Amino acid sequence: MGAEAHSARVWRLTLVPALVFALLAVVFLIGLRGSDPSIVPSALVGRPAPEFALPPLEGLGLPGLAKDDLGKGKVTLVNVWASWCGPCRLEHPVLMELAKRSDLAVAGINYKDEPGNALRFLKSLGLPYEAVGVDRNGRASIEWGVYGVPETFVVDGQGIIRFKWVGPISDGAAKAKLEAAISQHSSP
Repeated sequence: MGAEAHSARVWRLTLVPALVFALLAVVFLIGLRGSDPSIVPSALVGRPAPEFALPPLEGLGLPGLAKDDLGKGKVTLVNVWASWCGPCRLEHPVLMELAKRSDLAVAGINYKDEPGNALRFLKSLGLPYEAVGVDRNGRASIEWGVYGVPETFVVDGQGIIRFKWVGPISDGAAKAKLEAAISQHSSP
């Protein structure tokens, strides 16, 4: 094998892996481009809400939350929150605003929280919820496919989960997407 053939072989062995790497990089960039990290695919979207029954937050004067409370002909926004969650505090004004809608019921799942802290949180920031279920051990939240708090679900009037948002609802794109999902599944 001559020096020229050896040089061509080395060039191919160097070039092929570099081209494969470049191609994979382009494929990954195309896949990531335009994706929203707050929209996490959920196996539950398009399916009935999971079975759950949570007791009420003592001292609040509202009922707890169960699957049977969902799907009574009205869209329900189910918000998973905790008093120790900083982003939950940031999204709370948006929940207060959404709670004013007549085509929407807003319910909360209080995730792995101390009841006294949860009560103080709601008393200081306001009460957007019509019902609050306490999920002390996080079991119901696991059934909902929750990764962390806050997470918000839109459940249609038949009890089907139609939309999931991971992270705080802000006044920007998150709120617009959430409102679009609510309007899409509300009765006219």
